[in-house]
Amino acid sequence: MRCVIQRVLQASVEINDVIHSEISTGLLVLLGVEDGDESNDGTWLSSKIARIRIFSDGVGKMNRSVVETGGEVIVVSQFTLHASTKKGNRPSFLKAAIPEISRPLYEQFCTALEKELGKPVRRGVFGADMKISLVNDGPVTILIDSRNRE
Repeated sequence: MRCVIQRVLQASVEINDVIHSEISTGLLVLLGVEDGDESNDGTWLSSKIARIRIFSDGVGKMNRSVVETGGEVIVVSQFTLHASTKKGNRPSFLKAAIPEISRPLYEQFCTALEKELGKPVRRGVFGADMKISLVNDGPVTILIDSRNRE
């Protein structure tokens, strides 16, 4: 699994001109499921996201997690995170898992993240055409890949 996490002051998901979900201060997580990913990838990734220290402490250092700050999280599925641009100008998405595999793994990831946070996460709608709005705080944007556990 590959994700982009962004520290935000606010974020929202709009579908068909209606706000589906929104958060204030916290994290926007864009999640892509790759062919071959398993539930343990989501478990590892959810733990990492809940504990990553990218929020400021009392002296302005990035030293606090979303759990410690009580921030909110919104998760949006995004298969395009697995785009290959190696050949030509049209991205290939062959590495992205098919919906029958990626949808349950997306749901399992969200459930695991809720357990880590101790509260619900907001979500997009899997496979929907969504409009994502955000105010990136910092900006702070981090890439994490469960196959590259550094």
